[in-house]
Amino acid sequence: MKRLLKIVTLIVAVQIVLGLIAVILSPQLRNTMIRETRFLIKMYRDNSREILPAPHHPRPLTWKNDRITAAWIGHATMLINFYGVWILTDPIFSDKAGPNFGPFAIGPKRYVAPALAISELPKIDVILISHSHFDHLDMRSLTALAKLNPQATVITAAKTADLFDSKKFARLVELPWEQQVILDFQNQPLTVSAIHVKHWGARWRRDTYRGFNGYLLEYNGHRICFSGDTAYTPAFSELGGKGGIDLIFVPIGAYNPWIAVHCNPEEAVQMANQAGAKYVFPMHFATFKLSNEPMDEPLKRFLQALRPDRVAGREIGDTFVLL
Repeated sequence: MKRLLKIVTLIVAVQIVLGLIAVILSPQLRNTMIRETRFLIKMYRDNSREILPAPHHPRPLTWKNDRITAAWIGHATMLINFYGVWILTDPIFSDKAGPNFGPFAIGPKRYVAPALAISELPKIDVILISHSHFDHLDMRSLTALAKLNPQATVITAAKTADLFDSKKFARLVELPWEQQVILDFQNQPLTVSAIHVKHWGARWRRDTYRGFNGYLLEYNGHRICFSGDTAYTPAFSELGGKGGIDLIFVPIGAYNPWIAVHCNPEEAVQMANQAGAKYVFPMHFATFKLSNEPMDEPLKRFLQALRPDRVAGREIGDTFVLL
């Protein structure tokens, strides 16, 4: 732990020095450095905070295969039983969202623990990765999942496959926008299509070439949508024109000040409506503090914007069943 604190302290010191240099160079750069320095100081102070248990504990071993069942594990991690096909989205089970340095990780700390541990998951058939940001593509979680689920197929965004070089999954599919892959389960096709959302995919500062996806899944005559991270985009209206959606998972947090890349709750509901979604499951809030809005604000605004009978979940660990 002392080593980790020294590393964080060093990073903060470097950021402060760079911030001073930036004052001379550029007001825009200066503001960026100040914002990042504050963020790192907050992470340092946050290190001693306890992680709260999830409000609910899903029981996937009791789920039936003749319906759609989904549980919110935390952040953008959803566990889905899609008529017998087990799907996991953007799995992050680590305490922090950030790069690993040996046994340590640096990044925002969870406020709420995952609703399930990796060891409590059923055998996963498909893992969806929306993009390569550390809070969506977590190496520790993927390493653990690969050991327990070598049979799984991983579907990821364009130009991100190199990040999985050391992970031994049965199949890795890099899916560009507007493309699809068809997987066979129980002699039925599961079609996964990549949606061109409005976000960005760089894992570090310079690899801006990496892609970022939302996903449409079609199976057994039903359709579900995992939006990944996105700002408001009219792309989801195309889904509504093709038959609508049974269940959509939408991000509702981290919009202040990042509204250019993260939608606010009202925009999330608007996109769900444009997609023709019957039920809407909110995500990407209440797990990590990534922005300035209060932790409880996204859900309050979301519930005000959507009819109660269409709300599929509210708290981490909530389970939704669609017959």
